[in-house]
Amino acid sequence: MNLAGPIPGFARPGAETDAVAVERTMVNRTPVKSRAGAVRRERHQADYVILVVVVALTALGILMVYSSSAIKGYLSQDADTFATVGPQIQWAILGMLAMALMMRVDYRYLRLVSVPLYVVAIVLLVLVFVPQFNIVVGGSARWLKLGPLPAVHPAEIAKLALVVYLAHWLAGRGGKIKGFWSGTVPFLLIVVPMIALVFKEPDLGTTGVVTMIAFTMFFVAGANLVHLAVMAGGALMAMIVVGLRGYQLDRIRVWQDPWLDRLGDGFHTVQGLLALGVGGILGTGLGASKVFVPNAFNDFIFAEVGQEFGLLGSVVVIGLFLILAYSGVRIALAAPDTFGALLAAGITAWLCLQAFLNIGVVVALLPITGITLPFISAGGSSLIISFAAVGILLSISRETVEKGTWNEDATADRGRRDGRTHLPGTRRRPVAARPS
Repeated sequence: MNLAGPIPGFARPGAETDAVAVERTMVNRTPVKSRAGAVRRERHQADYVILVVVVALTALGILMVYSSSAIKGYLSQDADTFATVGPQIQWAILGMLAMALMMRVDYRYLRLVSVPLYVVAIVLLVLVFVPQFNIVVGGSARWLKLGPLPAVHPAEIAKLALVVYLAHWLAGRGGKIKGFWSGTVPFLLIVVPMIALVFKEPDLGTTGVVTMIAFTMFFVAGANLVHLAVMAGGALMAMIVVGLRGYQLDRIRVWQDPWLDRLGDGFHTVQGLLALGVGGILGTGLGASKVFVPNAFNDFIFAEVGQEFGLLGSVVVIGLFLILAYSGVRIALAAPDTFGALLAAGITAWLCLQAFLNIGVVVALLPITGITLPFISAGGSSLIISFAAVGILLSISRETVEKGTWNEDATADRGRRDGRTHLPGTRRRPVAARPS
């Protein structure tokens, strides 16, 4: 008899318990993604808070564009009260279709077109300076007209192209972002040409937005803070010493006290402040404006909102953008990979910082820089591109993962020797086995 072996018919005490425990561990174990095969991604519903916010802002924008442009259209030669708001409604419909399309497309495919998209954006910005193609408005060549196609604002396309390409490039660099020659210098080589072309148009407001987008994404990716501070200071000094033109310097001078030239360079600011003051708490009512606001359906549309809907309406608009910012940050932190996290951070920074600049100009916190309020101001290029960006954000939100779960797809960005980028969304740990 083999005394060392188990006795037939009898089981070692605890053996069944150990077997059950091993089986439970294997069932609850998070599968490891191999390089040979891809893990099936689990998608869920998109973040519809963002969708509701964007639709609400767009609806309010259409309402305000009609209110501020109807009389002007009626008094024009064609007597068409829908001359401005009609195209805006059409652009909004096309924008929503673009958002719906981008929401259903896997955002990772954007990595394949990131380089061509960046090159196309640079080419369009260069074509703005060709007299046969550009449209000069107010001394600035910002619009591009190519054949039978409608006029477009290339800087809007450049914003999206820069966000996509920077997200792709930063995700691949990993820890090398902190280096001077491996991170800071290549970053400058990417962003400086686009910033310089936009500034040359000249378009100071869009230049500021593009610069802040790039610096925000660089910071989120783990840039060296000393390098970042030096670049920011150098960019500001270069703009002041080399780039600013005479009328831009006048705007900065008048910004300090608009009433010094209230009928000249300070006219826009003074009228905007008066409109906000007249609006009071509840506003004068829709279509019952009492103060004339220049560019009321474009750059200064927030002043018209404050006049007709008062402080309450202004707070609602600001609150909607704050909700958009909060939701965008949440998506970035919970993104399934580094590329998605950087992409969400860039889009959120773009839309919310641009809104901050526009509102800051209206309330005289910043000098006048012709820039639109996203989803509210009139403008086809801005509206469609902004909707497409939100569609990408919603696509990322469909694959967000809860905090504490293993980030399978992040291995695609972390598999190289250069390590991983410094994002909270890429440092998740495996889920502990759940007791049954």
